[in-house]
Amino acid sequence: MSGEQLLSVGIDIGTTTTQLVFSRLTVQNEGTPFSVPHFAITEKEILYSSKIHFTPLLSDTVIVTAGVAQIVVPEHAAAGMAKADVQIGAVFITGGTARKENAAEVLSTLSGYAGDFVVATAGPALESVLAGKGSGAQSYSEAHQCAVLNFDIGGGTTNLALFDCGRLIDTGCLNVGGRLMKVKPDGTVTYLSPVLQPYFHFVIGQQLAPQELEAVTGFLVSVLEKAVSGQAVPDGFLTDKAITVRGNPLFSFSGGVADLIDDTTREPFAYGDLGVLLGKAIFASSLCGKQFLRAKETIRATVIGAGSHTTELSGSTILYDRVEFPLKNLPVATLAPGEEFEDSAIVAEKIRRRSALFSADGSPSVLGLQGRANPKFSELCKLADGVALGLEPSAQAGNPLIIAVEADMGKALGQALRMLLPEVPLICLDGVHLPEGSYLDIGSPVASGQVLPVVVKTLALG
Repeated sequence: MSGEQLLSVGIDIGTTTTQLVFSRLTVQNEGTPFSVPHFAITEKEILYSSKIHFTPLLSDTVIVTAGVAQIVVPEHAAAGMAKADVQIGAVFITGGTARKENAAEVLSTLSGYAGDFVVATAGPALESVLAGKGSGAQSYSEAHQCAVLNFDIGGGTTNLALFDCGRLIDTGCLNVGGRLMKVKPDGTVTYLSPVLQPYFHFVIGQQLAPQELEAVTGFLVSVLEKAVSGQAVPDGFLTDKAITVRGNPLFSFSGGVADLIDDTTREPFAYGDLGVLLGKAIFASSLCGKQFLRAKETIRATVIGAGSHTTELSGSTILYDRVEFPLKNLPVATLAPGEEFEDSAIVAEKIRRRSALFSADGSPSVLGLQGRANPKFSELCKLADGVALGLEPSAQAGNPLIIAVEADMGKALGQALRMLLPEVPLICLDGVHLPEGSYLDIGSPVASGQVLPVVVKTLALG
């Protein structure tokens, strides 16, 4: 069965490396002729993987914006892709690079190279998920009906994602990576990360033998071991949140350091950092003491996740009218399920208060609702009244009204709102779960206008 095809690009600007991946996504209707259409992305084909470039840094705190552009533009040409060819995409600043002073500037500069529908995000939880998907850990977990914990170990951070039978269970992020120290080929220290400085008192210019750094790599391995065993990690090493691991999941490793997790003899400072020594220390640790999974993708895991696993599709029972696509970086305000079907005036007041928190400057935002699969007509009308009243200030400001319902009732709610607000631009989609504090991108309609491509994301920088 043929389907509509979308060209996607993923751009990952990491602590150590910058990469691009171009993918072709196929959208098909998986519903039967006698049911409501159900569209899904059924195939993800990688068309081109870029060279692996070192991320250009002016200093420890500043990215060379022009240098990143000088990587991205030629790689588009090498792939045979023009900017106009790309329909959807994701630009990620990941790991320690997200803390650079001009991270937001870099994202803004590159957004045009990821199509009209672009993700610009560096949230550690989402990064963990994408690495877990791009590495093959999630698919292995689903295919073998087992639990897999993926460690995506890069230059500045380690992103953790736990899957059980293919379902995401938890994520975490630690300040553990290969470039927490930088050294010359002779072992001369050129950089020591602030997270290591309280524990190790090396000085810039000091020359160290590989054996003298075993204490550092052993310490970093102990941080990983503590994190997955439920113990407290040392101060400064918990980036996002602790991960809860139960049972005995299979360990999987991706990221640049993953290619060095073995007992192969290499030059200890081959990459000018701790990568070789850290990989060897992990291989000799309890993390590899039992069978572990060699990831399908290692250093490219996150960028493959960015290019192939960011886009979702809305449900097909949706309504949109008088709206120009795409819509980007829309903050999400949500109501609790118990609040949605109260008296219309109460619902309206709660919507006004929640929306004001996430759209203080009057810019458009998204109202996230859980809804009900089969609401009564009276319930639907009452909810529509509350939503119309609550979003009236946004409508008066000239903004489109954007509602995302998790339950399959988007079109019915949209039609009720259209009757109440006939002149206001409106989107009412369903089939999308929106956590509080997230952001939403909405792309141009696909599948003959029946569904909208969406990305739920975070925008955590620095």
